[in-house]
Amino acid sequence: MAKKIVTALLGAAVLGMGAQAAQADTLSDVKAKGFVQCGVNSSLAGFAAPDAQGNYAGFDVDYCKAIAAAVFGDATKVKYTPTTAKERFPALQSGEVDVLARNTTWTINRDTALGFNFRPVNYYDGQGFMVRKSLNVKSALELSGAAVCVQTGTTTELNLADYFKANNLQYNPVVFEKIEEVNAAYDAGRCDVYTTDQSGLYAIRLTLAAPDDHMVLPEIISKEPLAPAVRQGDDKWFDIVSWVHYALINAEEFGVTQANVEEMKNSPNPDIKRFLGAEADSTIGADLGLDNEWAVNVIKAVGNYGEVFDRNIGAGSPLKIERGLNALWTKGGIQYAPPIR
Repeated sequence: MAKKIVTALLGAAVLGMGAQAAQADTLSDVKAKGFVQCGVNSSLAGFAAPDAQGNYAGFDVDYCKAIAAAVFGDATKVKYTPTTAKERFPALQSGEVDVLARNTTWTINRDTALGFNFRPVNYYDGQGFMVRKSLNVKSALELSGAAVCVQTGTTTELNLADYFKANNLQYNPVVFEKIEEVNAAYDAGRCDVYTTDQSGLYAIRLTLAAPDDHMVLPEIISKEPLAPAVRQGDDKWFDIVSWVHYALINAEEFGVTQANVEEMKNSPNPDIKRFLGAEADSTIGADLGLDNEWAVNVIKAVGNYGEVFDRNIGAGSPLKIERGLNALWTKGGIQYAPPIR
């Protein structure tokens, strides 16, 4: 009997938590306060970093702006909370931020045990290694006995341990909480190797005292699908964050850009007209709880996915990262969006 009572109480508690989650309405909260609170990296060139005046810019920052544009028609209605790898999850769980757009890997533990929803993947990445050219190392398999700088509280730290164990290699981890600390330690020579997502290595290399003295090794040792995250239990907000990304992808596929978005409302293509809210009976905005021109506002604010990529981390940026897997599915990549209809 006691066991049945305990089971019943636990069941009631779970139902209560589910009911509480179902009542969550982040969109209403965001509208009430007048801005989106976005959790971002504290300093990662190309993804999220403040300038001398404290203004944030980068790939992830553009996603924050795009969400604000979708909700308010104004990309400036966003505030940024810089977080370390350790701080980012409590910030989202507690409600300190409305969305986490912080080069964060989608994993089963984070998707389930931590109570988050990830989707869609806005950048397909993988973990790599950076070394000084003076080491004359050509492969990560030559790194046995090396001191490796790594940020704690990340999948990077776990992947590092797995890789060296699987290949029967020894290493000495040099661990820090803040990315700025890892950067400084590596640049000062406190470790032989720096490991993180390969995109991050290209960004960090540019900040070193002598960038040309360092090289990124060819190995990719993990899958790192980076995606924005929101709290579970709020499907409406989850849909908005997801469809902002899908709008960026569809815009690139349609050839809709920041410069021509208004002109493209007159396109003879019904898919494009529907996407841009130019059909009188269109409900794509209302279905999301947004204005019918939400996608237009997103594209006006940041451009399409290709523009966001190129400007921040691609050909038009100092990082010069190739699209690779992040090219459209029609161009050899795997970036793909559901249809707007």
